[in-house]
Amino acid sequence: MVSSSGAGRPGAAPVRPRQSVAQLLAAKKARPLRSLDELAADTFESDQEMEEFLAFTYAERHRDLA
Repeated sequence: MVSSSGAGRPGAAPVRPRQSVAQLLAAKKARPLRSLDELAADTFESDQEMEEFLAFTYAERHRDLA
């Protein structure tokens, strides 16, 4: 007999009950954003640090294209 549920397979992830988006949001106590300022973060200490990161990222993305 063949089963596709994954039950009895070593290492198989347990099956979780499906939840609606509303249920997931309620469980996480998520709330709507009131302002885009809530998304702001001080990731870089200076503009120079951000420019160095962007230059590095650009170079890495294009490294294998040449």
